[in-house]
Amino acid sequence: MIPGLPIPAFWLGLAGLLPFLGLAGAGLAGLPWGGWALAAYGATILAFLGAVHWGLALAAPAPGPGRFLLGVVPQLVGWVALLLPLRPGLALLAAAMLVTAAAESLAARAGLVPVGYLRLRWVLSVGAAGCLAVAALAAR
Repeated sequence: MIPGLPIPAFWLGLAGLLPFLGLAGAGLAGLPWGGWALAAYGATILAFLGAVHWGLALAAPAPGPGRFLLGVVPQLVGWVALLLPLRPGLALLAAAMLVTAAAESLAARAGLVPVGYLRLRWVLSVGAAGCLAVAALAAR
């Protein structure tokens, strides 16, 4: 458990890694749809991460434009990744997971992101990025 984080968020967050693991495994096993399904899942997760910040910005008394930008950029990067060939698309998604977590770390220093959320995000980001990177290396 992570202090300051609701129990459902912890368990549902960890459950969100299961498709990353399963689809990376499918790609490594040579199933032709595995890599593309993983890229699609990764792009939707990036959009979700952006939506978290859009929601936090809307709930803030005086949000700055940076919050809304952090809410939009991950989704756009995910979309671009889906337009690329599989290997560079998966690599871009892996990098975007980590860059988004790094941006959230900066936001946490400004008190804009709950600390418990940030701890979970790093665990999930490293797990997701690892699956995406391994699949990118194995992609044909």
